Amino acid sequence: MAYQVQILADSISDAGVRLTTVELTYPRFVHAEFMTHRVFSRNSASSRAIPVEKLIQRVIDDPAIPVYWGRNKSGMQAEVELEGEEREAAIRAWLDARDSAVAQAVRLKDMKIHKQLVNRLIEPWMWITVIATGTEFGNFFNLRCHRAAQPEIKRLADMLADYYYSHQPAYVSVGGWHLPLLKEADQQLPIEQQKAVSAAKCARVSYLTHAGTRDVSEDLRLHDDLRRAGHMSPFEHVAQALGSPEWIGNFRGWSQYRKELEDENRPVFDYLKYKEESAAVG
Repeated sequence: MAYQVQILADSISDAGVRLTTVELTYPRFVHAEFMTHRVFSRNSASSRAIPVEKLIQRVIDDPAIPVYWGRNKSGMQAEVELEGEEREAAIRAWLDARDSAVAQAVRLKDMKIHKQLVNRLIEPWMWITVIATGTEFGNFFNLRCHRAAQPEIKRLADMLADYYYSHQPAYVSVGGWHLPLLKEADQQLPIEQQKAVSAAKCARVSYLTHAGTRDVSEDLRLHDDLRRAGHMSPFEHVAQALGSPEWIGNFRGWSQYRKELEDENRPVFDYLKYKEESAAVG
């Protein structure tokens, strides 16, 4: 799979605020570092959603491997990289660990254990695909395009910075919409359906089916299912241009589709009802 960076939608408003949606693929073992950047709205491929057999084959055929094999020392940053036979031995050890984890994953799969557990065993060798949207990329670049960053996330940040600063955003007037992943045919739909379809397509990254072509009715159904269940993060990638650079949520100068939904926060949790339903299920 390898490192991949793609811009899915890139918009700039009358207020001069740029909103960009990117698709990123990088090693699963540095995903926690990306997640610390709270200015981004995110959805990602889920280890719980993809069949065990498919993920096992991926880590066999194309495992995520460190890009820099630093010699151990005190502190967070390795300064000297292994070379020659030492480096080759380290790579073999990494892949031997992969083979052992795969063997135990297969063992658990044969015991009929659900993928939400089995797939966790092989995560260190997985690639992960993430859709992220934001108006503020500067802090990410400052921290991750830096020699002190872990080399694997630095490679991702360097690739994204090169792409981001060479890409020309499209102008969106006040009241216009930023709509990632819409196909040309989707743009003929009424705007409310465009918003729904765009959000649903972003949600499909959980299963890595977001880039495919499917019936609009399926996306509209998924949109409604997500809203009923309270899974609101996909609604954040779709946003409307404002006339000023004010902050709403984690975006500046843009208002997320999520903010239109009255139940976006689901603030009330009925604990007693939850306990009753749990007891009934057993």
